[in-house]
Amino acid sequence: MPRSIDVALFACAVLVPACGGSAPPSAAPSQAAPTQSAAALPPPATAPGAAAAPATAEASNALPPPSAAPGVTKTEVQLTPPPQEGNPFVGAHLYIDPAYVAKVESSVKEAGADAALVKKVEAFSTAVWLDSIKAAGTVSKTLDDAAAQQKKAGVPVVTVFAVYDLPERDCSAVASNGELTIANGGEKRYQKEFIDKIAAAFKAHPKQRVVAVVEPDSLPNIATNLSVPKCAAAEAVYRRSVAYAIKTLALPNVSLYLDAAHAGWLGWSGNRGKIAKIFSEVLAEAGGSGKIRGFATNVSNYDTLKGGDLAKLQPTDPCPDELTYVQLLNASVTEAGIAGKAFIIDTSRNGRSGIRTNSGSWCNIKGAGLGERPQASPAPFIDAYYWIKPPGDSDGGADPAKPGYDEMCGGPKAPDSAPGAPRAGQWFGSYFIELVKNANPPL
Repeated sequence: MPRSIDVALFACAVLVPACGGSAPPSAAPSQAAPTQSAAALPPPATAPGAAAAPATAEASNALPPPSAAPGVTKTEVQLTPPPQEGNPFVGAHLYIDPAYVAKVESSVKEAGADAALVKKVEAFSTAVWLDSIKAAGTVSKTLDDAAAQQKKAGVPVVTVFAVYDLPERDCSAVASNGELTIANGGEKRYQKEFIDKIAAAFKAHPKQRVVAVVEPDSLPNIATNLSVPKCAAAEAVYRRSVAYAIKTLALPNVSLYLDAAHAGWLGWSGNRGKIAKIFSEVLAEAGGSGKIRGFATNVSNYDTLKGGDLAKLQPTDPCPDELTYVQLLNASVTEAGIAGKAFIIDTSRNGRSGIRTNSGSWCNIKGAGLGERPQASPAPFIDAYYWIKPPGDSDGGADPAKPGYDEMCGGPKAPDSAPGAPRAGQWFGSYFIELVKNANPPL
């Protein structure tokens, strides 16, 4: 199991593209699995004749210098490092979810000559997705299991949950709509039957380290997708519900990371400015920015840490990769009064670049590979690389004749998607085996 790695965090000034740069595009509808979210990408802005970048190794831990679109002026923003003693991943083992191990084991039997390689994945931690009121009822059992792992290891064990059941969830999506709606009293049910239930379980395990990633794809949809009627109708409910979740789950043993989309969605300076303002307003309603440890990026997405597809597929995006995005987003939220925050980056499937022909492709991308293994403090301002999306769980269905189909997962609008995918959240065994074989770094 990966152990914690400490690196020095330091205050530094970075050059940030001013908001007067190239106009940011609107994001395409965000798509996500019922048990894990696949963050949205904006419509493609590929330069004429541009080709996808070739696959490269991109596992550098160093933050790259920020990039800027041509003609964008730059200003200096002083960044305050997060308190290192608050990183929940440091000095801890990571919880191994037996349900995920069982899924991997089911593919070991199908992997043939790659069986030993596939089995190695059983040793890595993945997030537990709380995507329904029913799933919220499993938190205590999960934390009891984590306590047993902690007792056996003799060191703290940190368990990561993705909290994902907003009313009108993924308002611009098809594959990942949830159980709660405004019409069926979803806001009150979200508070009382979902968040309060999770909070009670967290409180009942005060000696357990808990990380919660709060509502993937929620507030980013407000930043870019209010032209979608469902998103516009849900805006106020999203804001109130996320604020309630933060206020209620901000407990002494819990570290909260608010979802912040990814480079290909909010990388443009205008989009970063929008989301920073939204974060500031929602956190004020929740009781202040001190309620959260930081932000989570690239959840269920494929953006590489350094280099990759976006530099060619979205040449106007000043954030060509996730490490640049984290650096510039940190500056944007600092300007909005949210300073000293840390980040976690989902590296579950971002090991390979050059695999997309369209920056808007998000569903079960062909040629993808496992990325950096879960680890603590891999770079300044980064609390962890972590597998928030359990590799192998489908992003959405590819068969139009079956439930869970999404046109971005199968058909003419999905040239980059692997065929044969089951509905979102179900195990996609053949795809998982390819992720393992394409891992970068190799397993």
